[in-house]
Amino acid sequence: MDIKLHKQATTTPKIRAEIQAAPASISDSELARQYGVGDSTIRRWRYRDDVYDRSHTRHNLLATLTTEQEEVLIAARAFLRLGLDDLLIVAREFLNPRLSRSGLHRMLKRREVPTLAELARQDAGGDETPRHKPFKDYEPGYVHIDIKHLPQMPDEQQKRYLYVAIDRATRWVYLEIRSSQSAKDARAFMKQVEEKAPFTIQTVLTDNGKSFTDRFTRAGERTPSGQHPFDQECQTHGIEHRLIKPGRPQTNGMVERFNGRISDVLTTRRYASGEDLEQTLKRYCWLYNHHIPQKALHHQSPVAAMKEWQAKRPALFTKRVVNHPGPDMYT
Repeated sequence: MDIKLHKQATTTPKIRAEIQAAPASISDSELARQYGVGDSTIRRWRYRDDVYDRSHTRHNLLATLTTEQEEVLIAARAFLRLGLDDLLIVAREFLNPRLSRSGLHRMLKRREVPTLAELARQDAGGDETPRHKPFKDYEPGYVHIDIKHLPQMPDEQQKRYLYVAIDRATRWVYLEIRSSQSAKDARAFMKQVEEKAPFTIQTVLTDNGKSFTDRFTRAGERTPSGQHPFDQECQTHGIEHRLIKPGRPQTNGMVERFNGRISDVLTTRRYASGEDLEQTLKRYCWLYNHHIPQKALHHQSPVAAMKEWQAKRPALFTKRVVNHPGPDMYT
């Protein structure tokens, strides 16, 4: 019989059986002296029903993922082309802070998730006709803006709204949570985007909602009056405000896809309060900008892409782009 003992074992199954068979008249200390072991070793084996080592693997593993969490990570690998270390950053930040690198690797192997090299080969040998027409090449300063409804938290009296801005060229994201989706709030958000963006904003693309335009009314489509607060904010700073064509939300698909990632974040954990939710979204935004490589950026993060753009086209920028260990700030 193949007997496996722990490396530090001081007794064999035969000695353990002798300890268990010893009469009650012999004390633990006497048995310890007889076998040259400590009293604790005698107590461990004397009152056992077996003589074999038990597994030291803990029963409540803290590094496991739920099936839903595994699906989120598999989707992140496929969509963002994240390497193991980058995927681990996302997993620890938003799904399970105790997840180990080896545990994540085992999950990917068990679920037969393709490696980055295999995904690259699939990309090269896939359909010749793309599923959608890609965006033309743009320089930093073409910004998509959208509003997403957020779930109401237990401590909140009303729902809140997530405002998201994303630059087409660098995928840089800025977001805020606001209490309404009014034109006033949309204008205030636009002011913050102008202040936070390290580049000069040339063009903004939004949907046709009342938050952004008065082009559409109950009577139908009309020429924008120029009096809408969001339009006025853009005009003040010489920013061209474009609207997506009616019935073609895919035109604003870049920000819609980012909102899809936000939806994944919202559904993979419980939030104790509105503040908890807001801090999580801010952490995700920072992680996205500084650490998550984008396939469209040749596997660079948005901040790395901005630094590259600034090196070759400094006139496009109003602030110096640097990597920061905390929330996005530019000098």
